[in-house]
Amino acid sequence: MKKSIYHIAISVLLTGALLVPVKKSMAGNEDRAGQAGAAELLVNPWARSSGWGGVNTANGKGLDALYTNVAGLAFTERTEVIFSHTQWLKGTGINIASFGFTQKIGETGVLGLSVMSMSLGDIMIRTIDQPEGGIGTFSPNLMNINLSYAKAFSAAIYGGINIKIVSESVADIGATGIAIDAGIQYVTGPTDNVHFGISMKNVGPNLNFSGDGFTFRGTMTGNDVTHTISERSVPFELPSLINIGAAYDFNLSKDHKLTAAANFTSNSFTKDQYIFGMEYNFMNYLMLRGGYVFEKDIFEKAKRTTALTGACAGISIQAPLNKEKGSTISIDYSYRATDPFDGCHTIGARINL
Repeated sequence: MKKSIYHIAISVLLTGALLVPVKKSMAGNEDRAGQAGAAELLVNPWARSSGWGGVNTANGKGLDALYTNVAGLAFTERTEVIFSHTQWLKGTGINIASFGFTQKIGETGVLGLSVMSMSLGDIMIRTIDQPEGGIGTFSPNLMNINLSYAKAFSAAIYGGINIKIVSESVADIGATGIAIDAGIQYVTGPTDNVHFGISMKNVGPNLNFSGDGFTFRGTMTGNDVTHTISERSVPFELPSLINIGAAYDFNLSKDHKLTAAANFTSNSFTKDQYIFGMEYNFMNYLMLRGGYVFEKDIFEKAKRTTALTGACAGISIQAPLNKEKGSTISIDYSYRATDPFDGCHTIGARINL
């Protein structure tokens, strides 16, 4: 009884600790849409979690949980490696390459490193004098580098923190900053089949662009001398958010498990989201999942403010590498429906050593 009370008390304290720093930043609403930058921080590059809409804030495990709740990294048993490729809004030429690595350190700690790079393709250079282009192209570069640490505080409470470097640049203009994610997961129930989780994401100082692209040659008023003049860009905020989720495992038999999950996402600069999903697991060899991401006006095309229409699905096929050590390899795929374009497709390979 005392142990149960202790777990609940720790969960309440950790939840409060997460909510206090973001209370001010989460005061936004949908009327602020478009006022934040670094929108790539809202893109989930991992196949397993995106296959059911990122609903697994409460029960995400391993590196794939990094996007929804960094606390899930604490479930890494030894070493985990993931490679992932995403065709984002297929037809636009946007591609995302991701790599992640986690390593258990000590008995309860896990250290993680991941990189997400988004390629937007070649864009025609156009100027006032040459609006039709023909003078070359440029390629924007968007990259997030994550350094994470997660820990099992007990058999029921897991927590983690992630520090990310956000980088955006073109040929002569760039912006670099730091953001923080943090989260906790609480596991309970007769067979550890009840899960709760909360996480905050993308909390950090404002960013602003700088570089030679903001300079030009001109003259000052009342002065004929030519100078190099530099302009300043307006700082922009990061798209902070809070995830609150719950999940329940239905252990149908020794070989079959069905998981139902729900999640609420409070966004600072876009509409809040309600996510529902389910996953079927057959002996950890085959996993099928699906979900729906609901937000205001999602069914009305004229009012919808996102290309993602909500429906998503995914599949994982996993095979053992070494049964004695429990090593596995898996192929993961997810699809997210969009309108317009031809959806978002993510395929990844995961190795547990």
